[in-house]
Amino acid sequence: MANNIIVIGGGPAGIMAAIAAKKHGGNVTILERNNRIGKKLLATGNGRCNYTNTNLNIKNYHGKNPKFSYSALSSFDVDQTIHFFETIGITPAIEDNGKVFPRSYQSSSMLDVFRYEIENLGIELITEAYVTEIKKNRRFVVKLKDGRSFNADKVILATGGMAMPTSGSDGSGYDLAKALGHSIIDIFPGLVQLNLDGKVFKQIAGVKFMGKASLYTKGKLLLEDTGDILFTNYGISGPPILQLSRTALSCLKDKKDIELKISIVYTKTREDLVEYLNKRFSYMPKKTIEEALIGFINKRLILPILKEINLEKSKNVANLSKEEILNLSSILTAWSFRIIGSQGWGQAQVTAGGVSTDEIDNKTMESKLVKGLYIVGELMDIDGDCGGFNLQWAWSSGYMAGISAIG
Repeated sequence: MANNIIVIGGGPAGIMAAIAAKKHGGNVTILERNNRIGKKLLATGNGRCNYTNTNLNIKNYHGKNPKFSYSALSSFDVDQTIHFFETIGITPAIEDNGKVFPRSYQSSSMLDVFRYEIENLGIELITEAYVTEIKKNRRFVVKLKDGRSFNADKVILATGGMAMPTSGSDGSGYDLAKALGHSIIDIFPGLVQLNLDGKVFKQIAGVKFMGKASLYTKGKLLLEDTGDILFTNYGISGPPILQLSRTALSCLKDKKDIELKISIVYTKTREDLVEYLNKRFSYMPKKTIEEALIGFINKRLILPILKEINLEKSKNVANLSKEEILNLSSILTAWSFRIIGSQGWGQAQVTAGGVSTDEIDNKTMESKLVKGLYIVGELMDIDGDCGGFNLQWAWSSGYMAGISAIG
């Protein structure tokens, strides 16, 4: 007789778990708190759904024990993921950086094929089903906020974390896990824009450039990334900032000194830039420093940068001292800011922290504390870098739990 399996949560990990379990012979029901599944999936990749990455490495994952993810990521890897989605209708578009998107470049395509699979396989989908309690005796009893209850042989907990709460990820899964005896590693936003200290940001909000962002603590480089960077009225955003945000916020949480350095001219060292600026200014000796920087950096950055280094905008470039050119080169290659926080859960793409992986079997995703309970995806203390790595974790952990729950 087939196991009755309840999947709590109709996000990426939950949907994958449900499909895998059904295809391997289970009777599967998805309980989704929203009025439809996959709400958060629609927002991924700026609506284009970057669903995996061909450059995946265990180094792309974080948590107290990132190596926990290795077994699932190997058992249902990137190639298997791409093949799986091809079989249900998603043609991959693979970009130079390894990011994989649907050929349609629409997140809605992913949701459409998932809906078809759920219906075609006969998976029962119950929406507006907010789970408030899970009890385990011989079998599981899953209770809803509206008073309904369901029985199951196995339960797969796939509620998501705290990121993007408007999608339904409000952290209720942590309460369910805690009530069953699980411990939660402190959670905080990951892949999120950073708030910076300073008064300059209203002047430069909206300025976008290709640059490098670097994190330092006590003069030691922790992490750096290059790409499109955007100044905002609260601080800074862009893919490199999102990549650095987890490490930055972890340091803040632990009350460590943390410094963000932004290189607007990231292709040159400070010394190389000094040489270049001397050459550049020699072509235009009659221009002021404000005029001489036009065409080299974004015009809106010129006055704030000159003010930051106390360099008079009307000063003629022919009269600049060596120290002034060195100061200008320093700020253009390493403009230093103090991080004071983030844009929070509403803007975060992923949750860092979560259910301790010490309490989960890495080869099945089954709880070590409650037999028949499986925990998947973002709910766990595993999170990935920006670029499709978090969705790959959802697919891999969900698939592993789905097939394991059949046994």
